[in-house]
Amino acid sequence: MKKLISLIVLAVFASFLFISCEKDESSTNGSITLSITDAPIDNSDVAGVYLTITEIQYHKSNNDWLTFEEYEGPQKFNILELTNGESALLGSFELDAGTYTQLRFMLDAPEYGIPNPSNPGCYIEFADATQEPLFVPSGYETGWKAVGKFTVPSNGDVAVTADFDARKSVFEAGVTGMYILKPTIRLIVDNQAGQITGGITNIPDGVDVIIYAYEDGVYTSAEAEDPVNDTTARFPNTVTSDGVNDEGNYHLAFLAPMTYDLVVATSIEGEFQEVLGIVEDVVVESKKTTNQPIDLSSL
Repeated sequence: MKKLISLIVLAVFASFLFISCEKDESSTNGSITLSITDAPIDNSDVAGVYLTITEIQYHKSNNDWLTFEEYEGPQKFNILELTNGESALLGSFELDAGTYTQLRFMLDAPEYGIPNPSNPGCYIEFADATQEPLFVPSGYETGWKAVGKFTVPSNGDVAVTADFDARKSVFEAGVTGMYILKPTIRLIVDNQAGQITGGITNIPDGVDVIIYAYEDGVYTSAEAEDPVNDTTARFPNTVTSDGVNDEGNYHLAFLAPMTYDLVVATSIEGEFQEVLGIVEDVVVESKKTTNQPIDLSSL
């Protein structure tokens, strides 16, 4: 009798294990591993752009926004340290399996118009170590959207990087002299991204060279014109950009696989000078580095 009872218990236990495993295998949950990166700012007088992220949300159907409860905030980042392919981990969060197109970042930034905020969570630091708060003209309560399509697999993980692009996000308001934060954020799936690197030769004396990556056929001469107001950037539709370093190299990271045009421009002490030319039809493939040297004398 005891032997019979033991066999029954074992059978019930085995059935429970089978049902549990079957349930796990059919789970509709996955996870997202989320990181943050930046494209460098043009102004050499800026030493740091500090952002404090208090909360991260994801977008569901019917315009519902839900919070990643696992996010351990607030976290502060100097996003200028996260250039040239560098990134910082924000965390890994569980999500329903499926396709998403938007995330939203809540920032500890002072609302625009509040004078002399104390201990602002978002601020700009200059080469002389002085600091100025970064004000938010809108989005103080609603946060800033990051746009880009990614799919969370069932029982799997997708790695995504959010590019804040300080060059297109930080502005000085001409009348007030305040610094304004209007983040431009794109989302990139890491295992789909490639990059473009290369060396630059025949650089004119006394100028800095910046490389702007555009989706094929998007760039027009109007992109290089003076911004129409204090809250837009020159080259507004560029995907990303990079300044040529002291060794004469550039690095355009976290690029979706497609064909790009590289716009080559010069600046002096952060002030735009001219567009030297365009390198067209540079192909980027997933998880690969495209080497594209540029001889400025041939543009």
